Amino acid sequence: MLPIAIQLYTVRDAAEADFEGTLRGIKAMGYEGVEFAGLYGNSPAKIKALCEEIGLKPISAHVPYYDMVADPKGVLSDYAEIGCEYVAIPYLTEECRPGTDGFAKVVENAAMLGKMAKELGMTLLYHNHDFEFEKIDGKYALEVLYDTVPAELLETELDTCWVRVGGEDPAPYVRKYAGRAPIVHLKDYVGGKSEHMYELIGIDSDEKKPDENPFELRPVGSGCQDIPAIVAAAEYAGAKWVVVEQDQPSMGLTPMQCAEKSINYLRSL
Repeated sequence: MLPIAIQLYTVRDAAEADFEGTLRGIKAMGYEGVEFAGLYGNSPAKIKALCEEIGLKPISAHVPYYDMVADPKGVLSDYAEIGCEYVAIPYLTEECRPGTDGFAKVVENAAMLGKMAKELGMTLLYHNHDFEFEKIDGKYALEVLYDTVPAELLETELDTCWVRVGGEDPAPYVRKYAGRAPIVHLKDYVGGKSEHMYELIGIDSDEKKPDENPFELRPVGSGCQDIPAIVAAAEYAGAKWVVVEQDQPSMGLTPMQCAEKSINYLRSL
């Protein structure tokens, strides 16, 4: 089994209340690494020291796209100081998505940020949702991005939930990027694509009609995803890590309980 990390956005409320305690808690569950989504007011030096003391590898960070573009060296240097090997573009707001004029600028900036990350000893990743599966001249926008920016400047961080929601089978899609997929996000769910599903990642929807097949994020192994096939694909693709991510808790569990349920399932494989 590949080493397992957690995207700290999964347990963000706990991390906000007690950052060190949360890190110790996820280490006790068996997680080997962490992917950051904010530093919760802590300095890079303090986080580096905490991770070393606790025994967690700071593998990566999700950093807002506009923050990186506004101050590439300043922002990325913080994560280099922590010891992250990777830094990811995590999400695009509507004006930057495929189908808008802003997407071409995203592709251009990804190359620029990839060069800066490389200068600092890191690798830039792109973390997808489903909207990158809109086609541009017959090709998925996600593939346009990866085909335009060379692998030496940009590698993949495929979110397997959103790959499936976007219409592709996650395991073969991960295999497609063999050699360019160092981190694979494991995210499970039930239900179907809907107007409301982004509310689960903190994005409000104007449409309030009830869903016939409600979308719900679930602990890994508790939803519709073929997790063993995805893990096997990640291994085939040369991934170094799989990362558990669950944007909202479910099944009557707290975020920390969801995190524990996910890793217990993965360790049972």
